[in-house]
Amino acid sequence: MTIHSKPNTSSGNEPNLIKSGNGKYQLSEPASLDDVYNLMLQLLEEKYLRPDTLSSPNAVRRYLQVKLANRDHEVFSVVFLDSQHRVLHYEEMFRGTIDGAAVYPREVVKRCLQINAAAVIFSHPHPSGVPEPSTADIRITQRLTEALRLVDIRVVDHIVIGGTDSVSFAERGLL
Repeated sequence: MTIHSKPNTSSGNEPNLIKSGNGKYQLSEPASLDDVYNLMLQLLEEKYLRPDTLSSPNAVRRYLQVKLANRDHEVFSVVFLDSQHRVLHYEEMFRGTIDGAAVYPREVVKRCLQINAAAVIFSHPHPSGVPEPSTADIRITQRLTEALRLVDIRVVDHIVIGGTDSVSFAERGLL
């Protein structure tokens, strides 16, 4: 039996997810929708943030959609990768409002160097549900790509999430 407790709990009364030997899960006590969602995110972290797991564009897209689709504000996230494109770390670096977030290339470069990333995947949600990249999205991606190129870090993709839809800059030829 495996017990998954909710991360960053404040009151200590949040439910735990209990996995039985037959692969079924149950909650230790009644849970709110937020509790269930947070437990699901923890399971996704365990499943996807392991070496070689985010090896296909669809796996990356699914992971980021689950992480970012329900946001009511923008966040700019970075998936840091090693030279074999295995996941080193996922981080939401900047938080914004309903229609924008300030992104600072200097901070992204600094964090990439701290983590020793060889490549990155950027992502952010559009709370409107429409994942079409804005002119500002394209411009900041170009600035980040140029800044990271100076320190030999490759930008693999920038994925904009809009509800259950997404747009890949790489697939659109925007990188």
